[in-house]
Amino acid sequence: MDSTEYQQVEHLLGYSFENRELLDRALTHASKADHRLDSNERLEFLGDAVLGMVVCEYLFEHFQDLLEGELTKIKSTVVSRQTCAEVALDMGLGELLRLGKGMSNHDELPNSVVAAVYESIIGAIFVDGGLEVTRQFILGKLRGRIDKAARSGHQYNFKSVLQQSTQQLEMEPPQYVVLDEKGPDHAKCFEVCVEVGARRFDSCWGPSKKHAEQQAALEALISLGVAERNDEGDVMLLDSGDTVNPFVDQSTD
Repeated sequence: MDSTEYQQVEHLLGYSFENRELLDRALTHASKADHRLDSNERLEFLGDAVLGMVVCEYLFEHFQDLLEGELTKIKSTVVSRQTCAEVALDMGLGELLRLGKGMSNHDELPNSVVAAVYESIIGAIFVDGGLEVTRQFILGKLRGRIDKAARSGHQYNFKSVLQQSTQQLEMEPPQYVVLDEKGPDHAKCFEVCVEVGARRFDSCWGPSKKHAEQQAALEALISLGVAERNDEGDVMLLDSGDTVNPFVDQSTD
């Protein structure tokens, strides 16, 4: 990159590097590097650890009424591959990543690749500027997601909530059925629905079976009155006392 390109990337990141070779390496995929040691893989390794530490520290300091298990669930959501990929795409990091010919032919990069460049950038900032500026960079993008996950009560694990809810409602356990799949092998999409006993809920599409299953579980939870979306699109769990079993006659004589 020339000086102007460096400045554009640094403006996007909100951080100016003392050592711009770190930025170069953070944006170099293994498929583009002459040697894997020249790629972003080592910075990704470091960035993953720093990301986890910063998020854990924030959770520990700001959610003092939550137990270890609850903190772990929120942390797992916030530092997940899906979340890291979403942040990277929002920032436009996927477009900056330098790829070899085999990877650059893909219309859409896998989440793992996009998430990795976010973590490698974190690692590069940490090496270049230290912990405090890295903490600011991470929380600037993730603080809202952390607080949102803590408020939601489900940490986006709708399958787990559905499993617990069907047990509480004395219903049969949910079954996940793949109805259709489309796309090439490297970028398949899947349509999945949930069946609980004889009832089948609305199906959902996703870029992986796991993602489609989570969204299908959410549709089932909403239909069962266990969850709802607010006007902003956030998903909230309803109080268990408000939940009724749709398989039981609720009428009175």
